[in-house]
Amino acid sequence: MASEAVYSHRDPMLKKRDDFEDILEERRNSSDLRYALKCYTPVLYKGLTPCKVSELKQMVLQSDQLGYVITQVSKEKGMTTDEVTGDAAAILEEMAQRLQLSTVRFFAFTLSKVFKTLFRSICVNEEGLQRLQQAIHNHPVVLLPSHRSYMDFLLMSYILYTYDLALPVIAAGMDFMGMKVVGEMLRMSGAFFIRRSFGGDKLYWAVFSEYVKIMLKNGYAPVEFFLEGTRSRTAKSLTPKLGLLNIVMDPFLKGEVFDISLVPVSISYERTLEEALYARELLGVPKPKESTSGLFKARKILSEDYGSIHVYFGQPVSVRSLAESRVNRSQFNLIPRHIPTRPSEEILSFVNDSAYRLVRAQEENMVLKPWVLLAFVLLQKQAAEDKQGTALDEFTEQAVWLRDLSRHYGAFLHWPDHIPPSEVVSSSLSLHRGLVRISEGRVQLALEQVGGQQVPGETRSAITPEEELLNQAVVILSCVSYRNQALNVFIRPALLASAIHTAASNRKQEIYNGFSFLRNMFSNEFILCPGATVQDFEEACYLLVKTGALQINQQEVLITERGHRTLAFLTSVLDPFLQGYQVVCRFLCEEDCLTEKQFIPAVRKFIIKHLLTGRLRYIEVLSSDLQKNALAALIRLGAVQKIKGGEEQGTLKLNKVMLNSLEDTLGGKLPTQKSVVAHL
Repeated sequence: MASEAVYSHRDPMLKKRDDFEDILEERRNSSDLRYALKCYTPVLYKGLTPCKVSELKQMVLQSDQLGYVITQVSKEKGMTTDEVTGDAAAILEEMAQRLQLSTVRFFAFTLSKVFKTLFRSICVNEEGLQRLQQAIHNHPVVLLPSHRSYMDFLLMSYILYTYDLALPVIAAGMDFMGMKVVGEMLRMSGAFFIRRSFGGDKLYWAVFSEYVKIMLKNGYAPVEFFLEGTRSRTAKSLTPKLGLLNIVMDPFLKGEVFDISLVPVSISYERTLEEALYARELLGVPKPKESTSGLFKARKILSEDYGSIHVYFGQPVSVRSLAESRVNRSQFNLIPRHIPTRPSEEILSFVNDSAYRLVRAQEENMVLKPWVLLAFVLLQKQAAEDKQGTALDEFTEQAVWLRDLSRHYGAFLHWPDHIPPSEVVSSSLSLHRGLVRISEGRVQLALEQVGGQQVPGETRSAITPEEELLNQAVVILSCVSYRNQALNVFIRPALLASAIHTAASNRKQEIYNGFSFLRNMFSNEFILCPGATVQDFEEACYLLVKTGALQINQQEVLITERGHRTLAFLTSVLDPFLQGYQVVCRFLCEEDCLTEKQFIPAVRKFIIKHLLTGRLRYIEVLSSDLQKNALAALIRLGAVQKIKGGEEQGTLKLNKVMLNSLEDTLGGKLPTQKSVVAHL
């Protein structure tokens, strides 16, 4: 009975589904102009009247903390304090938002037209918005949306305007300022612009941190930023960046506010606008520069169908409750508050753990569409070199089996049960028809279509094997980005399944050791909370026992008869990553002198050669994201050392004994893909 209670807690799908409301429904039935010009009276923090933008800037420039840094910088650089204050004012001018309701209304009108054209529905959990409204009234609020598309921050402001909630001020990268007209309009709708990296620029950091903290403390507006720091090109959650989270927690830690509410927001796209763009970036095609002309060229997307979006506003997380029994705030009484100090190890650890917890909350509230599960099946068939495709009824049966498994694992799945599965599958395949081909009742990835259409009367030049491979990789990596959306559901059971597969015995301790090794190896790849290895192992065991795949006692882990299909699927989930890390180790073993800058182009060339000769099975190992994560893991484990400073700066020093050992260990983790497909 107790386990059933735990299970229902893990699978909150039905409750959540009832909470969603399509905000486009009303937009389709009423005037967009009336909507844009509606009376807008949001609830503000403790009912305060927000100060003007000019007053906000004055508060920053007159703050004790910035004054202290200005004095320091003037001494270090031999400048007068007036000169440094002028520099600070210029930084603030370049950075600051100029939120204007008239611009917001223009965006509300324009986005209504765009969203109704692009999307079938935009579904929002209204209970979450009610919780947010209460949080905004009681405490300073920080909004933390997931980041998978440029559309994210426009969507957030659009939803908050729709529900009469306070519009956020949004941290945006400097690259948007290159969009001239659009960049200034974003500034007037609440965006403030920051450099991607500050280096050792003390003055810039002081202006930036003081600006954010003053907006937050004064309840000027909710502050919004992306914990991951940048858009995820792979649809996997990225390792959280801690700089901004450190800044927004600081007023609480120093006792300047009673509490701060952190609100994780999960944005799920049925079809991503940047799908092919991301795939090409991962293959080394440079990202197009943000520009207004580029935006107008992108208008052709308005003729496409991008399905639905689900936006889930999570439970507000109290910084006060996070810090309870974790942080001794009295340490901040020892130094005057206006003197900037480096965070202690205790604070860094606390902020890091909080960041992982918040990203996990984002992941758990991501709504998964049927296509995400279909992507798993399609990619497994492709890796098994299934040239004939799969009969549609068999394909549907596999999708339904995966649907049931993912629900048992607590996935937040949006699969309409009142519609026959065959129709759900057909509808998903139709929406993503650029990636799949159905011929004579059989379905497979559309790899043979990717060379482009031949123009009548023109002779197409012969395509090289490498070009053909890279064209196929665009389709495969696009498909991978959808599969990746569900990796957080399967990753812990998949690590356990792979550990079981390679263990020499069924002893629990040996399997735990294998699980621990893999979890450590892939901690740059997936969101695995620091110090939670035992907890993750127990969760994986619980899920596999719950679904009848394993029997576990004090000493042993046993696979049941019905468990073979589940274990085969789960090991296949991890296989591309195992092969990717293994090939990176092999590549580095064959290198003598390499810099970090040379690594990605050189390893890509090496992988292409091995794919063309058939030595590698998974085309997705061409992803630069996987290659970077593998290198980061090898540096963390000490198999590679990055030389800093001097003539050899950026050179990679390779421990070939350790790299060989890791390659062998990872190689032992790869079951044959054909056995996986047979089990499916």
